Amino acid sequence: MAITPTYPGVYVQEIPSGVRTITGVATSITAFIGYAPRGLTNSPVRIKNFGSYERIFGGLSRTSTMSYAVQHFFLNGGNDAIIVRLSNTVMKKSDPDDPESDDVVDEDNSAKTAEYSLPTSLDDSPVVLSAASEGAWGNNLEISVDYATATPEETFNLTVKFIENREEIASETIRNLSMDPMASRFVSDVIESQSSLVRVKAILGGDSSPRPNETRDEEGKPSSINTPSTEGSNGTDPRNDNQYIGSQRDKTGLFSLEKADLFNILCIPPVRSDVDISLTTWTAAAQYCLERRAMLLIDPPMDWISHSLAVDGVDEIRGAAGDAKQNAAVFFPRVKLADPLKENRLETFVPSPIMAGLFARTDSSRGVWKAPAGTEATLNGVRELTVNLTDGENGELNPLGVNCLRNFPVYGNVAWGSRTLDGDDRLASEWKYVPVRRLALFLQESLYRGTQWVVFEPNDEPLWAQIRLNVGAFMNNLFRQGAFQGTTPKDAYFVKCDSETTTQNDIDRGIVNILIGFAPLKPAEFVILKFQQIAGQLET
Repeated sequence: MAITPTYPGVYVQEIPSGVRTITGVATSITAFIGYAPRGLTNSPVRIKNFGSYERIFGGLSRTSTMSYAVQHFFLNGGNDAIIVRLSNTVMKKSDPDDPESDDVVDEDNSAKTAEYSLPTSLDDSPVVLSAASEGAWGNNLEISVDYATATPEETFNLTVKFIENREEIASETIRNLSMDPMASRFVSDVIESQSSLVRVKAILGGDSSPRPNETRDEEGKPSSINTPSTEGSNGTDPRNDNQYIGSQRDKTGLFSLEKADLFNILCIPPVRSDVDISLTTWTAAAQYCLERRAMLLIDPPMDWISHSLAVDGVDEIRGAAGDAKQNAAVFFPRVKLADPLKENRLETFVPSPIMAGLFARTDSSRGVWKAPAGTEATLNGVRELTVNLTDGENGELNPLGVNCLRNFPVYGNVAWGSRTLDGDDRLASEWKYVPVRRLALFLQESLYRGTQWVVFEPNDEPLWAQIRLNVGAFMNNLFRQGAFQGTTPKDAYFVKCDSETTTQNDIDRGIVNILIGFAPLKPAEFVILKFQQIAGQLET
């Protein structure tokens, strides 16, 4: 703001430098969608280690392929995950004899939420609490009420414990709750915001309902309620992956990730170890990843038991990805790891969570522009591969855009391919390689977030100069880290924003155009050694 001088003397004015530092976004936040024993449903939860997953979602479970997937992700170098737990909602026809009738929820076979009634002085007006999410886990709650509050004649404390295998997994005490809807500590509002274990389902007495009775045994000693009035259940085992896609309007299933600010990689473990993810789900997931500037890691179908079947089947997978195939990659074959729940016997698992962890490990050590493949790209925990590929078989799959997992002496099991589904040689795509595509997505997301300040600024040369300065500084920093080809910045990238990119017509329409180009590093996929025998002359 300009200074208006009013008295003789020296005036000091600070002038903004015009520097707005652009920070690169994270590159390996991995989203998992699947079933878990407990936890909030259709709500993305960010975790940093497998211990957090165990605490929130229940740890390893034979009925949850997602639990194994998350474990394999962290085992291979992953450090940031978003978990979306699905609820098993079974649908049926409202009229079994009419196939055209509407689908309705099958209450008998769907997951249910446990409920607990807290008695009051009026037996017909209890407070009903429900577990925070569906599942049989809610049957293991212990709920107690006491009046040891600041105003014992009006308010109460609620303690909820989650007990599993006689071990206390979680406990929370919420104090000074009131039954008055106008009070600052109204029971429904406070529990909704502070409790991770329960919710208030109903207050059957309405506004006039008294507070719950203290929980005491026959001798008057403090006790707890540990028997639900309505039991929770996990429902029948899911038989298909229909619920993975969910509803974009309601933000359920895949679209629960709308509630997450950022994710870079998406993994979808199969609903059961003997079931494949449907092509319909892969299609929806690939399109959503294209919208969110993320990569989808696709697992090989179970019937890919040889390289020839993979050769024949990859076009079907590529077709399912459609015009989002540059944001998807498939890995073959499946892998075998020790199963802690089965006396460490080898079991077959999908490879995508392992590869997501490898992506994160490579990003941390080398950068997103480094291909997550090679002799350093070891598959931690993998004992065997379901198909041991030869060089010749690898040579058939690689040009088709199938990334092979190989076993080599000394190095062990490693990732030996880094192509997108757009990487078929016949397509001649510029997004052939995974690191090139991921670098582009990183640049897009970082610059999208880092240039928000430009909106509503005066659209003229001073603004364009600031854009060139800030975007150029960001790109130069990446160049110095080795992200681009070229020996000089001029060879590696350019940033153009001037009267050539933004014409007067653009200015009149409120548009500023920024043109950014970069020279990506391509993996040394083929190393050719040339040998020549020299017919030398004897020196005399």
